Amino acid sequence: MKLIVTGGAGFIGSAVVRQAVAAGHQVVNLDALTYAACLENVASVADSPNYAFVEADICDRATMDAILTDRKPDAIMHLAAESHVDRSIDGPGTFIETNITGTYTLLEATRAYWVGQGRPEGFRFHHISTDEVYGSLGATGQFTEDTPYDPRSPYSASKAASDHLVRAWAETYGLPVVLTNCSNNYGPYHFPEKLIPVVILNALAGKALPIYGDGSNVRDWLYVEDHADALLTVLQQGTVGRSYNIGGENECSNLELVRTICGILDRLQPGPAPYADLITFVTDRPGHDARYAIDPTRIRNELGWRPSVTVEEGLEKTVKWYLENEVWWRALQTREGVGKRLGQGG
Repeated sequence: MKLIVTGGAGFIGSAVVRQAVAAGHQVVNLDALTYAACLENVASVADSPNYAFVEADICDRATMDAILTDRKPDAIMHLAAESHVDRSIDGPGTFIETNITGTYTLLEATRAYWVGQGRPEGFRFHHISTDEVYGSLGATGQFTEDTPYDPRSPYSASKAASDHLVRAWAETYGLPVVLTNCSNNYGPYHFPEKLIPVVILNALAGKALPIYGDGSNVRDWLYVEDHADALLTVLQQGTVGRSYNIGGENECSNLELVRTICGILDRLQPGPAPYADLITFVTDRPGHDARYAIDPTRIRNELGWRPSVTVEEGLEKTVKWYLENEVWWRALQTREGVGKRLGQGG
């Protein structure tokens, strides 16, 4: 297949690019190279004849039209998005522009291209979203594909809006789409402003390990390489117009997660004292959702997909990767927000 992957220099997008190229697909990585993007994420495939990079903004309609006309993709995997809840609290405008206006612009360019190509049956627009559009769960229950939307942050609201746009373009114009909503990702190349890389790198530096509130917030953790595999599975096997929830089947609280990371670091790179001694509870962020949990029945039953690792196995892989790739994360240390918890609403 000839694929365009938007946001392919980001965390999840780069995992998709690496796997797609390895699978023999021709991939155009389209990325605006904003603060969290890093072309080192795709350095392993940069010399492949099946890979090309184009620096472009999905909000630029003329450029999107030109790229689609030139590259003639069989599918578009749309991952370009502002994706950090904390940042969306501090500066929501960028999230509205990229996630809503950008998705609209890309949809219109895609529709024009698809119509111009004679509406090929095999074409797909795959929109990648988040479980955060569903809101917050109590102690029990799971999100299904039919769970009503109830976003609680500027980030999740902007992603919910983009989901609605994609569905509307499918219903109104017949655009052949598939949608996926994933749980929290982690793994190699995770930009070091998110919880897991912050904890790993702060621990190695002997700094405080900040946990919001009492650390009881629960997430379902999905290893990024598993997510990329699921996305390519949905793209090729999913039913047009269908949405699929992708989860890691690995629920744990933030406090449990951080303690697990500390235990792994204690084994792999012991410090002068247990790393868990650095755990520090900080003021919770506004509107912090209590729990997310994915019901993966549809993707498991219809497409036969399940995650390959437990959260303990995935975290072990992740910690080892950060220990072995200091050159990568050192180069990002001066970027805004790295190593900090943002989103205090002030």
